[in-house]
Amino acid sequence: MASDAVTLIMNDHRLMESMFEQVQAGEGDRRALVEEIAARLTAHARAEEKKVYPALARAEPSEKDEVHHGVDEHHEAEELLEKVMQNLDSPKFDQMFSEFAQAVKHHVEEEESEILPALRDAVDRSTLEQLGDEFMRARLAELRSAGYDSDDEHAAAYDKGRSDLTEATRDELYEMAKEADISGRSTMNKDELAESLRRER
Repeated sequence: MASDAVTLIMNDHRLMESMFEQVQAGEGDRRALVEEIAARLTAHARAEEKKVYPALARAEPSEKDEVHHGVDEHHEAEELLEKVMQNLDSPKFDQMFSEFAQAVKHHVEEEESEILPALRDAVDRSTLEQLGDEFMRARLAELRSAGYDSDDEHAAAYDKGRSDLTEATRDELYEMAKEADISGRSTMNKDELAESLRRER
């Protein structure tokens, strides 16, 4: 079953957040992690700007200001990340990385509360799935041009989690949501239950 653009974008947000946590916890090779974050952030932003944002602006013209704001925030995050990469061995690194991570977190919160719900409301399910395919292909092309593939240890862990939820029935998802004490679960459909569970992970 194809994944829609909203789900794929949110999954990518969670993946990058997990990598931020690794850097802030001092885990692994700092330089390698930051370089990978840079590649993934750029690929994610470019794929959104090429495929997802224009589709929303066409389907719902009233969202054009939000789309432009989203692009501006991408540029702001990229500028902060460039400063981080110039200070990998500096005593200022932790502070600079924290500022970058906070900027991305702010953008993610706005995107997930404004842009993505608007997209979900503006287009039908088949269009969302088509956009998901286009987003992933554009993202992967950007990653490969930077020397990365999505099939690595970080993405694989998230892919497995997504597959487990995708393959579950609605009843199974409901029971999982009940165990996680997710409010509003009784009115959610299968996709909404799966998304709520992903947020809990």
